[in-house]
Amino acid sequence: MPKVHLLDYVAGNVRSLVNAIEKVGYEVEWIRSPEEVANAATLILPGVGHFGHCLSQLASAGYVPAIRAHIDAGKPFMSICVGLQAIFSSSAEDPAQPGLSVIPGTLDRFDDSSKSVPHIGWNNASCPTNPTLYGLRPTSKYYYVHSYKYPYTPGELESLGWAVATGTYGGETFVGAVAKGNMLATQFHPEKSGVAGLRVLRAFCDGSGAAALAAHPPTATNISASDLITQEGLTRRVIACLDVRTNDNGDLVVTKGDQYDVREKTGGGAVRNLGKPVDMARRYYEQGADEITFLNITSFRDCPVADLPMLEILRRTSETVFVPLTVGGGIRDTIDVDGSKVTALEIATMYFKSGADKVSIGSDAVIAAEEYYASNATLFGNTAIEQISKAYGNQAVVVSVDPKRVYVSKPDATRHATFRTTAGRGPKGEEYCWYACTIKGGRETRDLDVVELTQAVEAMGAGEILLNCIDKDGTNSGFDLELISQVKSAVRIPVIASSGAGNPGHFQEVFEKTTTDAALGAGMFHRGEYTVQQVKDFLAEKGLVVRQFEGDL
Repeated sequence: MPKVHLLDYVAGNVRSLVNAIEKVGYEVEWIRSPEEVANAATLILPGVGHFGHCLSQLASAGYVPAIRAHIDAGKPFMSICVGLQAIFSSSAEDPAQPGLSVIPGTLDRFDDSSKSVPHIGWNNASCPTNPTLYGLRPTSKYYYVHSYKYPYTPGELESLGWAVATGTYGGETFVGAVAKGNMLATQFHPEKSGVAGLRVLRAFCDGSGAAALAAHPPTATNISASDLITQEGLTRRVIACLDVRTNDNGDLVVTKGDQYDVREKTGGGAVRNLGKPVDMARRYYEQGADEITFLNITSFRDCPVADLPMLEILRRTSETVFVPLTVGGGIRDTIDVDGSKVTALEIATMYFKSGADKVSIGSDAVIAAEEYYASNATLFGNTAIEQISKAYGNQAVVVSVDPKRVYVSKPDATRHATFRTTAGRGPKGEEYCWYACTIKGGRETRDLDVVELTQAVEAMGAGEILLNCIDKDGTNSGFDLELISQVKSAVRIPVIASSGAGNPGHFQEVFEKTTTDAALGAGMFHRGEYTVQQVKDFLAEKGLVVRQFEGDL
């Protein structure tokens, strides 16, 4: 197999990128020192996380001159996500840190006054003047996850010889990809963009993208008035969630609870076994799931951290599933079986290296929030959320929230954030309620409401909220719209609606009646009542924008 060189500077999940490169027919050889860059014919710079962290890592390791020399020599070079941002002069994310300055310009942050930031999800990468730029297609969607972007000004980059593909989010049109000569940079993650992204990787690796660009070079005069029309391209995300645990025989299975009880009501109360995690994840990917979430609900205790079964599940899943993978459970400071301390950051790093794109933190986030308020909303930098988000970016940290309703007779009966419910009164006729946070899989309720928790973890650096609901779990009665609306109005980061989905109409309802950023299903998919594709086809029929699965490469 021909080789592609990948620069290793601790950039988060590179396992998926390696798998994607191998999928399109190339072997990966690692660059581990600046001196080795000169030997690379084709070089890829992955990027995850913080602009300043990326550039400072490259600079301190001595890579910057070597990368510039590779680019100046005209050798094939590709950079991804923060890698695209790195080729600009600077970023508002870290103004003191200079970029590579291949392109003059400064990145700014998305405006979060009317939309969630980070921008997470599937969006366009449209290039009207060159619709097939590096395998891009106008009808395809690509996976983005970023808070900072380079705003698109028609003709600006084209006048410098760059071909530009754009996306639009909340009225802001940004650079989704740029290409010039043998150089390609994408703000989206091709390795997480399904077949659409694999086509882009193949066009870069085999040189066909550069050859096609040379035959149709961009110019500012190519841009017409019709090219300046931009449309919102962000899709409605449909996520498949798999609760994974060991059953009574010690086998890893996908299970599903009824208000968090995963044991059968009859036949001895065995753990529900709904299938094998890796096989089910691939099936959901092939049905068009926009993301796959694994929730490790038993943490697989009593085994060495380095041999956690979930690591193998991630490795095997990421070989065939090219959409984002989230894993939750056991991501906390812990003591290994040999007595050594292992930090939450080290555990997250192992998950990222095995194929995860995000980690989900549950009970520990509640404890951290309680400590945050006890210290007068002071950040100390030592929580798992802060450590992981600082190293890998806030988009890598999801907080999984497990709230349940508490009814009260009037708003001033509690200090917590209440509202008047229209979804049914409490057991004593109460008209008001609030949502209490729980830990330990819902077994322990804390004196912390869902607004307090989500605002605290946002301040710590969490990039997304996975909003479960104990009252709705396993009921197939639809999402808790009041809970979702309350949390969405409290935070500016994306929220994933979870718990209660029983049919495609529930997804339509939550997208139309709330401003949720994504919706998650589990039991209805596991039991085969509906497929992910059926849900997305239903949403499309109702006029909602969804990403369609494009088949195999």
